[in-house]
Amino acid sequence: MRENALELHGVCKKYGGFALRNVEFILPRGTVMGLIGENGAGKTTTIKAVLDLIRPDSGEITVLGGHGSNPSVREKIGVVLEDGGFPSAMSAVQVSTLLGRAYKNWNAEQFASYIEIFGIDREKAIRDYSKGMKTKLNIAAALSHDAELLLLDEPTSGLDPVVRDEVLDLLYDFMQDENHAILLSSHITSDLDKIADEITFIHKGEVLLSEPRDELLDTCGILRCTADQLNALDSSAVRAKRVGTFGCEALVRRDGVPTNWSVEPVNIEQIMLFLTRGEDAR
Repeated sequence: MRENALELHGVCKKYGGFALRNVEFILPRGTVMGLIGENGAGKTTTIKAVLDLIRPDSGEITVLGGHGSNPSVREKIGVVLEDGGFPSAMSAVQVSTLLGRAYKNWNAEQFASYIEIFGIDREKAIRDYSKGMKTKLNIAAALSHDAELLLLDEPTSGLDPVVRDEVLDLLYDFMQDENHAILLSSHITSDLDKIADEITFIHKGEVLLSEPRDELLDTCGILRCTADQLNALDSSAVRAKRVGTFGCEALVRRDGVPTNWSVEPVNIEQIMLFLTRGEDAR
């Protein structure tokens, strides 16, 4: 049986006015997990904890069967951090030289191919790149050293729709190896509709759900009803609700609602909004 690519168990970290609270999820190999949540919810902090860039106060993180600080493990991780990157004076050519020293399996030809695909000027200094161009450079680097796990923090942010699709196609190609896995944080839920197998939703430092995407969308829906109808449901059937003057909306489990009631389909963005802004979210 293959090991999981990533496991977090009871991870807590407090600093400033923010805290990760008992963060827990498992990313199997062969899986793309979308990590969703509002800005400041803890997505980037979670990824940095996996990379051992910040030390959790408690809990356990296992990355590719080891620890994120282990050089042999780091060799197998491709990373794109929204607030990270390479020295601004460097060019793409210099980045390739630098990473050739850092990674045993650095593939300069593959990196050059991605640079060409993305239309990146090989000689221009990174400080003169647009935000989208910097993101594309980081993605090219992450895909060019035979990584098994990609940790991608908002990798398609700032990209136009055509380039976003190109990036998603590259990630799809990466996942043709069932030994690979991706943890992808994003606020662009349409990207997750295209590529994610699992969805983990984090809100104010807590994981509110971590489930297979298709199962989540198949088993949940939106119920529009009266307050009396909502109160008649078992509490376990209601994941979140909004009560207004003229009626109620609820994110419900379909199997907990009478079959003659109308339950509308739901998408990832609607689930995120219900769990963020609804009452009694769970």
